[in-house]
Amino acid sequence: MIQEDFDRLQSLMASRAGYRLTRDRIHLAEHRLGPVARREGFDSVDAMLAALWAKPVASLGWAVIEALLNAETWFRRDRAPFDTFARELLPAIGQVRPQGRVRVWSAGCSTGQEAWSIAIGALEAHANIDIVATDLSQRAIDRARLGAYTGFEIQRGLTAATMLRWFTPLEDQWTVRPELAQVVRFARANLLDEPTDDERFDVIFCRHVLKDMDPVRRGGVIEALERRLVDDGCLFLGPDERLDGDTVAFRPVSGRKGLFVKAPAALSRAA
Repeated sequence: MIQEDFDRLQSLMASRAGYRLTRDRIHLAEHRLGPVARREGFDSVDAMLAALWAKPVASLGWAVIEALLNAETWFRRDRAPFDTFARELLPAIGQVRPQGRVRVWSAGCSTGQEAWSIAIGALEAHANIDIVATDLSQRAIDRARLGAYTGFEIQRGLTAATMLRWFTPLEDQWTVRPELAQVVRFARANLLDEPTDDERFDVIFCRHVLKDMDPVRRGGVIEALERRLVDDGCLFLGPDERLDGDTVAFRPVSGRKGLFVKAPAALSRAA
């Protein structure tokens, strides 16, 4: 891949996905785009990119973007946030909501492991929960909806007891049980886009997403998350993700890495 193509990929990722594609990833980008080129009928990555630049096609452009996104995830990743959510937040929020119903958004859910982890914790706590899980990648969302994972994927983060309680073996995969599937709704969504509805959430998980975003667009995404969160709600980011200098919308919760609530300035603005 020549530098000019990589520069154009950087612009494409930033403008369409808000993603920061750093220069040290040029070889990784070429590696990931190889299967896309073959799937789309091109002899090489260079030929595919030349065709894309000559005649931009939305479907091909998004196929390229999706291949370059960081889709790594696993069940109960980092563990502590899911324990905090199930043991502390769910009971507290449920007590002050009609019918105890808690609304959760998993933003940037990838292939679904985060959303299913949230659902497992909620159902084991006998909570009344509604989970919306979204991702920019349609391929990831299609896989998440299937709720089917290999033995390696299912054991990456789950105990054997949890695996057997909430998943059914089917050939060489494990599939989510119906009672788990019914509390999660999956949809494709771009965090850069304006919302198409006014739904607000009690808890938002947006973990390991913001760190890869272009700084120019990151602040706008954080402000959008603040608008979608109820005033007494909570935001989970990755344990090493910080908001310093990005926004006054949130403040960290002491002793809970990655957990944020709305800052006084955001509450005053809403009032």
